[in-house]
Amino acid sequence: MILTKDNAKRSFRWAVSAALFAGLICLISIFPSTVKSAASDDAMKSAEQFQNVFIEIASKAKPAVVNISPAPAVSRSSKSDEPSVERKRPDVPQGSGSGVIIDKKGTIITNQHVVGDAKEVEVRLSDKRKFIGKVLGKDSDTDLAVVKIESPADLPILPLGDSSKVKVGQWAIAVGNPFGLEGTVTIGVISATGRESVNLSRYEDFIQTDASINPGNSGGPLLNLKGEVIGINTAIINFAQGIGFAIPSSMANEIVTQLISAGKVTRGWLGIGIQEVSTDLAEKFHIKEGAGILVSEVFEGDPAARAGVQPGDIITKIDGREITSTSALSRIVASIPPGKKTEMIVLRDGKTVTLPIILGERKDEQRVSNIPAQTENPLGISVTEITAELKEKYKLKVEKGILISKLDPDSRFETDALKEGDVIKELNKQKIETVAEFNQAAKKIKETDSPLIYINRENRSFFIVLKPKEK
Repeated sequence: MILTKDNAKRSFRWAVSAALFAGLICLISIFPSTVKSAASDDAMKSAEQFQNVFIEIASKAKPAVVNISPAPAVSRSSKSDEPSVERKRPDVPQGSGSGVIIDKKGTIITNQHVVGDAKEVEVRLSDKRKFIGKVLGKDSDTDLAVVKIESPADLPILPLGDSSKVKVGQWAIAVGNPFGLEGTVTIGVISATGRESVNLSRYEDFIQTDASINPGNSGGPLLNLKGEVIGINTAIINFAQGIGFAIPSSMANEIVTQLISAGKVTRGWLGIGIQEVSTDLAEKFHIKEGAGILVSEVFEGDPAARAGVQPGDIITKIDGREITSTSALSRIVASIPPGKKTEMIVLRDGKTVTLPIILGERKDEQRVSNIPAQTENPLGISVTEITAELKEKYKLKVEKGILISKLDPDSRFETDALKEGDVIKELNKQKIETVAEFNQAAKKIKETDSPLIYINRENRSFFIVLKPKEK
């Protein structure tokens, strides 16, 4: 090799590095115990410092976490609407749940299922003091409740953190009273965020954690390493280990604020039926699967109808927030105050349309279309005009469309998804109001086509893609 100036520099650096490495090996071989001891000491100090974080959080958290149980039935001379005060009570069975104190005057967050239908509950502090607490309000749609106790002295509290900043993989600390074991602390990580469709409550956006949560933990806090409440523990999956759910603190804060001020929760209302966009529907509406939520019906006179929303619109955003699922849309709409003017962005015939909309107030059950299973579907069917007798027989409220009177099992299309009594409103986006219109539209459908049909069943409307039978 020709020794250039650069090669010489590289050789020199390599020689120095080799010498240093060899020297380090010699030191370790000469003083192995000293080197290992230093490394061990450093590791132990780091571990102790990390351990002390959990010790400090536990020490601050346990006094602010309470045990909630049914109020014992005893005679009382005071009126039921007087403020709750500390009282001496006979011993009662261990509590049914937990709660966390969020202000020094005695406001406590817990789960709705912990307080149930009670107007008063017994609250036991970690120092064994007992109070009779008033249930200020509860919300079954999110499984949250607020209890208030009165104490002559300020009470220990835990601050609410910002759950929107929670990341998967970060540490999580759960505190509560599982199986009546007061002040139990468990540690884990955040396993997932934004969990929905768990069927625990109407509006779901759960934080999932593997920090151990057991019966009795419900209503207790889930904490971050700052000791802030990032969630309210609410449920576990039976027969599963390491799968617990907490209501995000941001959602809890919104609900609790309303419960404290008004004793109830007021939610926004659009007045639409909605359904997920399946692969088949995405193809028919020329969009990407998961690009938004399909409007299946619009209720006359409600905010969406006044704003110009139409069946077949794909909602992609509302109030500046992306819509990725029916659960997300329902939750976001519910969080918008009634009367607020906002914007909805929809895809309509491949074009983006922005609709200004003023939300109403939800006064009854959110009416969301229940979509039948997307099995193989139909077309060779018999239809008839809607008569007064048929309206009475099938309890119909629709005025326009044609009714399916018979399904042919030998049809060239599968018939599983339709039922006798369904009302056909559209076929391939063509409005159908007469038998003649239906027959004309049906003639255009080829054997290999998968037509889009819009039907009304039990006064709920939704879309179905019809599949030809496999030969």
